[in-house]
Amino acid sequence: MTARVIEVIAEDSHTPRIRQLCEEAGADDVIIGARTDDGRRVTRIACGTTDRQKLLDMLQMTLSATDNWRIIILPVEATLPIVKEDREEAEKPKPKQVAGGLTREELGSQVASGAELDRNFLILVTLSAIVASIGLMQDSVAVVIGAMVIAPLLGPNLALAFASAIGDIEMIGKAIVTNLAGVALTLGFSICIGLIFPLNLESDELVSRTVVDLDSIALALASGAAAALSLTSGLSATLVGVMVAVALLPPATTIGIMLGWGQFGLATQAALLLSVNVVCVNLSAQVVFRAKGIRPRTWFDAERARRSSRINMAIWTVLLAILAGIIFYQTRLASYVGG
Repeated sequence: MTARVIEVIAEDSHTPRIRQLCEEAGADDVIIGARTDDGRRVTRIACGTTDRQKLLDMLQMTLSATDNWRIIILPVEATLPIVKEDREEAEKPKPKQVAGGLTREELGSQVASGAELDRNFLILVTLSAIVASIGLMQDSVAVVIGAMVIAPLLGPNLALAFASAIGDIEMIGKAIVTNLAGVALTLGFSICIGLIFPLNLESDELVSRTVVDLDSIALALASGAAAALSLTSGLSATLVGVMVAVALLPPATTIGIMLGWGQFGLATQAALLLSVNVVCVNLSAQVVFRAKGIRPRTWFDAERARRSSRINMAIWTVLLAILAGIIFYQTRLASYVGG
């Protein structure tokens, strides 16, 4: 169900224009509330996916000249009679409407939480690092998968890709800081665990995080694209599968464990895998966001976002080329030595 109820709280003088915009956007139902004591009205708008982004953009453009307004987007679990969108309208190109009907504002609200460096994030990172370290050393697949699911490290990377697509400098900064804090905290705890517990190189789960090949790049790129698609289509539950497919926590934990054991060569290989995953997730997710029409509302912001997106994509592409070159060189060297 992708229908939404949009509540617009604005000065009563804007009510005729709001009603007109709803008609132009093809809203399914519009209810004008009573006038409040402060001279405002609440307009409730029921709409499906068609042109919802267009309606939100026009409403913001109309109301932005004043300060005493607010737009609230509410999810709808069910509606009777069922909202039926006009087929011809649904087939029209929607340059600003992403697949699945989620608007730019809804997506921004979802990914913004992943960029927040708060107590819950730090606690989850700590717990997942401990769980992952134990699972890696005990060679327990189930425990490692559990750590992947509860780890919040994918959130700041998706927020970084989204913020780059819309040119949100503040969110970019928050996402980078949160990402670095999460990785640093994971390294700190895993190094301590590596110093305390004995070395276990017979653990396949642990050793596998020190092996990097070109397949790792393909997997990370596909997983990053899947993460972005799951967000834009409103299927956030599928992110659990992405968390397992392109796990950022196990290689980060492996780096710390190997450093604690003094295995600097293996730690370097685990760092290479982590770098590949981070670069590929950000690059492919940003490509998907841009391809799905995730752009700012105003022309000025769109130009800024275009520059930001180009710079970020160039950086990620160069980094990926460097990492791919390193992996290719290592593979050829290992083949030569083995031959």
